[in-house]
Amino acid sequence: MRRTLLAATALAVVAPLAALAPSDAAIPIPPLPTDILSTAFIGHAAKAKPIKPTHNPHNPYLARNGFNSMHNDAYGTNAYRIRGPLGHNLLVNTASYGVSECATVAFDSRNQFVGLCGGLQGFTMRLIDPTTLAQKAKLQTSKRDLTKLSNPFTDLCGGTYFYLDSHDRAYVLTTDKKVLVVKVGEGTLTLKRTYDLSKAIKGDDCAIATMPDWKGRIFFATQGGTVGIVNRHTGTVKTTTFKGEGIFNSMSGDESGAVYVVTDHRLYSVAAGRKGRPYVRWSAKYDRGSEQKPGQLSRGSGTTPTLIGKHLVVIADNADPRMHVQFYRRNGKHAGRRICQAAVFTKGKSDTENSLAAAGHSVIVENNYGYAGLQSTLLGRSTTPGVARVSIHDGRCKVDWTNKIVAPTSVPKVSLGAGLAYVYAKPPSSNPLVDSWYFSAIDIRTGKTVWQKLTGNGIQWNNHYASIYLGPDHAAYIATIAGLIRFKDGG
Repeated sequence: MRRTLLAATALAVVAPLAALAPSDAAIPIPPLPTDILSTAFIGHAAKAKPIKPTHNPHNPYLARNGFNSMHNDAYGTNAYRIRGPLGHNLLVNTASYGVSECATVAFDSRNQFVGLCGGLQGFTMRLIDPTTLAQKAKLQTSKRDLTKLSNPFTDLCGGTYFYLDSHDRAYVLTTDKKVLVVKVGEGTLTLKRTYDLSKAIKGDDCAIATMPDWKGRIFFATQGGTVGIVNRHTGTVKTTTFKGEGIFNSMSGDESGAVYVVTDHRLYSVAAGRKGRPYVRWSAKYDRGSEQKPGQLSRGSGTTPTLIGKHLVVIADNADPRMHVQFYRRNGKHAGRRICQAAVFTKGKSDTENSLAAAGHSVIVENNYGYAGLQSTLLGRSTTPGVARVSIHDGRCKVDWTNKIVAPTSVPKVSLGAGLAYVYAKPPSSNPLVDSWYFSAIDIRTGKTVWQKLTGNGIQWNNHYASIYLGPDHAAYIATIAGLIRFKDGG
């Protein structure tokens, strides 16, 4: 009953947005008259203060690091070596494609913007000009089964994650248990191959994430706790299931052949066996807390594993009364697998549903406590504040700083070239007419907010768990439920 009520509430809130644009058009996201009640730019432009990158090799079966998947690379670092916007006379342009949020984005070898966009009816891959945001091509990849009464704003099945390979081929999961291979051409999207997973995924279970290992095997994970491998030559599928556990995030991998996945109970390192079946190299139980907290899509970790350097993997748990950021050893014996942990944010009000961003031997973590859906940021309301940096030194974890900024649901990103962390902020307001959203830059070293750029007021600016991205031209992009926003430094 609660699930049905949430779905009905979300649909009622977003229904007026359906008239913003036809699904194949790209018109600017309309501003509201109340935008004049908000400050357009806060702070000052930054000076680039680069941070030295750590070991992060390129998986040969992925497109370039930084531009191949939601979390940027095989290591899931959410970090870019390039410089992002510094806040100099920021130029902002927008485009709406109807109620269609491009949660996962990649850039092909021509620097075309490739997005997998979810809407009320299903999922569409869009090829977009990275400067004008004009749509160049589209291909519907999945349809939703609306008879299931699932909430389309929290349903991860078959449309949240994809990856782009080194030959400009997108590997896309579908709601009907397939992997589509879509060739990205100059202004074109062409379906080249389909892998059928239906015999390997039982009942109402669904695939939610996919990633290749270092030999090109196609790994996938299902919400029901199954990890599978597709032989990309034969299409043969082999699986392993973690009974009683669920998977709600994506995967990472390293050059050892390991793929890292976190269920709502444990962190796993899995790899392909001799016959192509995934097996567990090691696992580690973490504190999953006492409940699914507001701001989460499951009771457990809300993070895709983040790999740092040659030896570390980092996740957040769901402990009470405070969530921890935890550092683990990727290699070595089981004993002492977890190195250290640090508690973050306010007691009784800390959780995250967005992955960690790596900066050196530290990560940026965002507090999402209190985000129960689109209605959580309406009428001046917002969520619990907090963005923090947690580092590891000599086997000890510590919180370097905590910023009181309120970022309800953005996947934070790091620009090592600029020395900035980017979040999408929505401060609370005593005026119910002011629902202001700001693209925000934080100094990674000090934790101070350097600048904030207003996008606008209203529900159409809510990014609803979508990530922040940087493009090869140093522009930044944020997907919202109504379209796409681009930020670029001016002259």
